[in-house]
Amino acid sequence: MSIKIANAQTTSTGSTSTTTTPLTTVPTKSDDVSDAQLRDMVQKAKASGMSDEQIRQAAIAKGMPESEANKLQNRISIIRTAKDVNMADDEAKRKINGEDISDDTEKDKKGSGGGVNQPRGPIVFGSELFNNSNLTFEPSLRIATPQNYVVGPDDQIVIDVYGNSLANWKLNVSPDGKIQIPTVGVVNIGGKTIEQATGMIKSKLKAANYAIDHGTNVSVSLGNIRSIKVYMVGEIVKPGTITLSSLSTVFNALYLSGGPNRNGSLREIEVIRDNSVIRKLDVYDFKLTGSKKDDIRLQDGDIVRVPTYKVQVSLTGQVKTPAIFEVLPGETLKDVIGFAGGFTESAYTSTIKVVQLTDQEKKVVDIKSADFGNYIPLRGDNYTVDRILDSYQNRVSIYGAVTRPGIFELEKGLMLSQLIAKAAGLKRDAFASRGFISRLRSDNTTELVSFDVRGIVKSTVPDIILKKEDVVTIPSIFDLRDQYTVSINGEVRQGGQFAYADNMSVEDLVVQAGGFTQSASPNRIEVARRINNADPNQKNSPTANISIIDIDPDFKVNKKPFILQPFDVVSIYSSPGYEKQRTVRVEGEVLYPGPYIIRNKDEKISDLVKRAGGVTIFADVESGTLNRPNTLGINAEKEKIDPAALQQEKVARAQHIKRTLKDSTTNVDEQFRNSLVGIDLKKILEKPGSRFDLILEEGDVLRIPKEQQLVRVNGEVLFPNAVVYTKSKSLNDFVDNAGGFSPEALKKRAYVVYANGSVKSTHNFLFIHSYPEVKAGSEIIIPRKPTKKGVSLAEFGTVTGALASIAAVLIGIISITRR
Repeated sequence: MSIKIANAQTTSTGSTSTTTTPLTTVPTKSDDVSDAQLRDMVQKAKASGMSDEQIRQAAIAKGMPESEANKLQNRISIIRTAKDVNMADDEAKRKINGEDISDDTEKDKKGSGGGVNQPRGPIVFGSELFNNSNLTFEPSLRIATPQNYVVGPDDQIVIDVYGNSLANWKLNVSPDGKIQIPTVGVVNIGGKTIEQATGMIKSKLKAANYAIDHGTNVSVSLGNIRSIKVYMVGEIVKPGTITLSSLSTVFNALYLSGGPNRNGSLREIEVIRDNSVIRKLDVYDFKLTGSKKDDIRLQDGDIVRVPTYKVQVSLTGQVKTPAIFEVLPGETLKDVIGFAGGFTESAYTSTIKVVQLTDQEKKVVDIKSADFGNYIPLRGDNYTVDRILDSYQNRVSIYGAVTRPGIFELEKGLMLSQLIAKAAGLKRDAFASRGFISRLRSDNTTELVSFDVRGIVKSTVPDIILKKEDVVTIPSIFDLRDQYTVSINGEVRQGGQFAYADNMSVEDLVVQAGGFTQSASPNRIEVARRINNADPNQKNSPTANISIIDIDPDFKVNKKPFILQPFDVVSIYSSPGYEKQRTVRVEGEVLYPGPYIIRNKDEKISDLVKRAGGVTIFADVESGTLNRPNTLGINAEKEKIDPAALQQEKVARAQHIKRTLKDSTTNVDEQFRNSLVGIDLKKILEKPGSRFDLILEEGDVLRIPKEQQLVRVNGEVLFPNAVVYTKSKSLNDFVDNAGGFSPEALKKRAYVVYANGSVKSTHNFLFIHSYPEVKAGSEIIIPRKPTKKGVSLAEFGTVTGALASIAAVLIGIISITRR
């Protein structure tokens, strides 16, 4: 069960308000709170201004037993004494001799001696124990009172008498080591263990007529634990005096002091008590084996001294924990390797290189593996463990057309035939005429040794003894030729290129291609075969052998099939009489506009108009148009015209028109996309079947508009627009209605696009322009003059000569006329 704790606070007006403290929940037992939780509680309580006594009273008010609340308060008091919980553990500021040393600590870390927290190069082995925030070495405050704990001043002794007699006392030990038990007397327990103090208290109670061990029992434990002062001296990151709980050990003190600095020893840390060294602590014992046999509990006034190290060596390379290690007298290189966790799997263990320091310079010494246990490390030794070579002492390889290619052991006297047998023999596709061995010479160059694969396997040729790092390659027959394929195109569902197989027939290939399409003809199939021996000196030399065959449409195996060869090309053609339905449309002024299916191959425009019920009375027959999408490539598919080339031609024509026109409202792309065919529908309907009556094609769209009333004027005019059609007007009249020609107008190139899609241009004779007739629904296009360029002397001479010739002709004509 958890208890909510609230803190009653009185406002300035005298009213009482209840605010939730940082101690939102606590267990009913103090021991159920971990040290980490308790530190967090104390930090939050201090931030909100609560004292320890207020926390205790609030806990009791909510139902926590008073004895448990007292224990909780005692633990909080110890936490406050041991460490300032308002700071992060790795940034705590300690007071040493009444001075703030946080700045000095930073200087010590950055000083010339360095610090174990900031090593350069390999770290000092074991130093990470004292700068690891996850490992604090803080004493546990939840343990039972140790029986060997020595009582001292400021300790609080809790005496609980229960049974026939009941009593509970919390007594503080005086500076002279005594406690005063009410109605019993004084007991001197200073310097005694808890076990000894318990015996003395029992004796004192018995003397006071308490029936101890006769229906009455007594329990003696610690309440508040006293604080002790310990002196940290020597090569320590933060030397000085520190305050600890009396349960703290040497590791607790070292951690709070930052541990040994860069010059400090991790293996001979001394604990001095009463001017005598009572214990030496070796951090390596804890680091390597987890032993804390020398991590004794400290007492008030103890001195922890960290001397300078005597010998440090560096071990790097292929070891599991490269670092700087401290070596004690009597230890060898083998011990240092053990400190590093041993060698890695790829370590070269036969020899270790060491760089030694002499009086004047360095020297290199090779230490054999047999001497690892005898070599005594020297000051400043730098050991390097190399990696083994990336090579093999007994490897041969075989690849290619063998059953199990790969790496094999080179046994003494291993022959090539034996290696092939180790690889489970040859595959069926092995090229039996020749294989080769890639071999390293003594100078590390490569040579190829060829051999007869079939002869080696059948022992008909001398066998070859293999050498170290030989690589044997036996090619496959498929490696020595092009990949064999066959192709099929035309009237099959999934034409393309397929892998060739021996005895493959045309029927097999058609089936692999998904079978025939509905229009395919199985009675005339063409097979084209490569020619390898054509005569290059003959003009009519054949380029392929063509075979015409037929196959069963159901692919039955009822006769000898036509067997294909590599790279054959099979073509499947359509049946001669097969026709897909072809659709045309009639739009506009007919009785039944819409799509129609072409009935006959020779069905014409007049037939389509007749099937559509004829034209209406509003139809403008002269403006009828025919849209044919493949105008630029009629029968393109049958004539094998490249559709991409047709598209390029369309684009080129559109770009030419765009360059010619300026500010034209005509959508040129749309115009050419529609691909209008100029027809004279009036003549077609008057004379059905005449040469004007075109045969219909797939996708044709016949449009018969209503009577046209406008003429559009575009291009190089001052105000392009649409003008009402009047039969009596000429092209110049319509241009005048559009503001007249612009200065850039090329009058002699004006042309008219009629509503039916036909085009007429201007006829010119000398300086006379004969403009085409304008009809209703037409569009007048006035092009732009080309950009003027400078005339060269040669061009000027040519023009002058032409004018002179014309003048001579005119004079001659005039003279003849006069005669």
